[in-house]
Amino acid sequence: MRSAIAVASAVLALVLSGPLRAGDKPGHSEHGSAFDTGLRQRPWKMAGIGQSHFEITTKVPEVQVWFDQGNTLLHSFWFEEAERSFRWCIKLDPDCAMGYWGLARCGMNWFTSFGPWSNDPEVKRYRDFLMEAVRRKGNVSERERRYIEAWSEAFAPDTQKPGEMLARRLQEISIQWPDDIEAKVLYALFSMRRDGALGAEMVLRDVLAKQPDHPGAHHYRIHNWDGAAPEQGLPSCARYGPVAPNIGHANHMPGHNYSKLGMWHEAAISMDSATRVELSYMNERLALPFETWNFAHNRNYLCYIQEQLGMEQAALAGARSLLAAPRNPTPSDKDGEATFMYGLGALLRGLVKFERWDTILAKDSIPWRDKPEDQVQRAWVETLAYIGQGKLVDAQGRLDDFEALIKKEDIAHPGLKSAVDIAEGLLRAGEGNILEATRLLSSAAETERAARRAGEYENDPPFEAWPVARLLGEVYLNQGEHRLALAAYGEALKAEPNDGFSLSGAARAHAALGNDAEARRCADALAYVWSSADADLRWRHSVDALGLVTRPFAVTPAPERRYQPAQLDALGPNVWAPFAAPKLDCVDENGVQVKLEDLRGKNVLLIFFLGKECVHCMEQLTAVDGRKSDFEKQNTVVLAVSSASPEKNKASAELGTLSARLLSDKDHENARRYTSFDDFEDIELHSTILIDTSGRVHWKRTGGDPFKDVDFLIAELKRMNGTDGKSAE
Repeated sequence: MRSAIAVASAVLALVLSGPLRAGDKPGHSEHGSAFDTGLRQRPWKMAGIGQSHFEITTKVPEVQVWFDQGNTLLHSFWFEEAERSFRWCIKLDPDCAMGYWGLARCGMNWFTSFGPWSNDPEVKRYRDFLMEAVRRKGNVSERERRYIEAWSEAFAPDTQKPGEMLARRLQEISIQWPDDIEAKVLYALFSMRRDGALGAEMVLRDVLAKQPDHPGAHHYRIHNWDGAAPEQGLPSCARYGPVAPNIGHANHMPGHNYSKLGMWHEAAISMDSATRVELSYMNERLALPFETWNFAHNRNYLCYIQEQLGMEQAALAGARSLLAAPRNPTPSDKDGEATFMYGLGALLRGLVKFERWDTILAKDSIPWRDKPEDQVQRAWVETLAYIGQGKLVDAQGRLDDFEALIKKEDIAHPGLKSAVDIAEGLLRAGEGNILEATRLLSSAAETERAARRAGEYENDPPFEAWPVARLLGEVYLNQGEHRLALAAYGEALKAEPNDGFSLSGAARAHAALGNDAEARRCADALAYVWSSADADLRWRHSVDALGLVTRPFAVTPAPERRYQPAQLDALGPNVWAPFAAPKLDCVDENGVQVKLEDLRGKNVLLIFFLGKECVHCMEQLTAVDGRKSDFEKQNTVVLAVSSASPEKNKASAELGTLSARLLSDKDHENARRYTSFDDFEDIELHSTILIDTSGRVHWKRTGGDPFKDVDFLIAELKRMNGTDGKSAE
């Protein structure tokens, strides 16, 4: 435990180090760099998010309303929107210490509580917020001060386990203020662990007895049992979505537990609802997939569940929609392909699971990048594809490539040894060497079992196409070893309850052994799980060929609704597509009105800049102008919008050298519609926006600095036009 002197020193350092100022840089916050990112438009009172109350000290009564909204949003991990509400608290009451503490919690949260403090700039900015809270802690009650000190102690630079520190401090607050529900809820969040789930459950039951619809209590209860005993979270799985229906994550989280219990229909309703709620919000608020932290994860999870329901085409379409989604280059992700990686993983998992070997090997069917990680994945899935096609010599060649790439790149991931065993095992089975095949697959299955026991198996969702035991079952089944096949399928079904592929194999093995009743039981379960499955799946046809009289029957720990996507259409779409651009109504330097609809048939690069006085703006516009011919080749016109009058634009010698059409935005009306105006500080922002020939937004970047990566813009335009040779659609 850290000494009291060390804690005091850390807190004193926070107090004495003055706030970070950004100087006079146009578009930057006067309060410091921490305020230069995040949503910079005023919040609105949100319905359908649940309710929680956290009493704070403030000079402005309205602040309490916005603080409660931010706190409620944090309980559903909606960090971006919570930050917007807390910033409004500070707008109304600049000395609101708890408003700054709320901002700090948006980054100093459960996800960043598992290890030492990170110096990543994307996270470090929240330390600046915390510094401001510490600076003002003398203005609040003792209870509030204890919260601020808990966070400053837990996220001090030398704290190794912030979550454990927070749990201790929140426990102390809960004891001293036993009626503080928020302290108990947060204590449960930060004290969760697989081998101690009962303790958090008891605390959350106490909270729910007093506030039955507390969104945080239901959310954390689901997390608490997710990796331990998911059936214990079912009551909160049923309640969390209805409590906060307009929050994507509130619909998403129950799907975690439903998936692990084999309740695939209910899981699909959960994840599909979440995807639609998130997309509706994104379209309404002009947010792109990379600006909504949970969207790509949620869409990948829905793909996985649709695979389990036999809905191959829907799953693959969802994966390709992620591949087509806009990308956001950052210092930590130069190519901006985090969303792309979710899409690629979902696509490969689906193609392998449904054995679409021709598609895997077809030219340009998968948007492979020239990167080591893609080369490794490609060699592996193409090995499987050649095995599936019976081209064993080609398969051996790609397997050799796979192992050589692993060695060349010096990749030490433990899963790669199992991947080699799986590929080689399937190859040996294809060659007829069943003894060696089963040895290798058994080894891989044991590695997977050990990882599952240790909680180290990635199951959120898995990127593997199957439990290895299912592959072992298929090898045994093909060799007529029906009892061994049943044992393997049984193990696979424990790992993935109600998996249709394993149910199909088990039904065939039982039928071969004359176990007609058991074969029908498996066939009934398959008919239920795959009640909405695509028609051309060989696993179902092979069971139909048994001639069993079956009826769909659910084998689930609780009743569930059947997943019917059309019934969710009222929530919005579940596949990302570019959204309609807001209204653009400006005048050019000659006083001619310019509207977006007048430019249909052309792509538009729309740049909101701060005027010729902004050096960085001029650098951006000059860089764009230098690539005029490249933009013309991509059928793109460049519009540069500022608040300067037409007369001022026309008279400017600096702007007169540019080929971009200069537009005037009176009273920032257009900037506000395009979220290019900071409502917290009443200042203009830099925005760069790509709009397609139909008037839809494909990509944008807004903030304190202009976007100057012209190569990226050209590349995105090529993706929009489908001329990059790598488009996912």
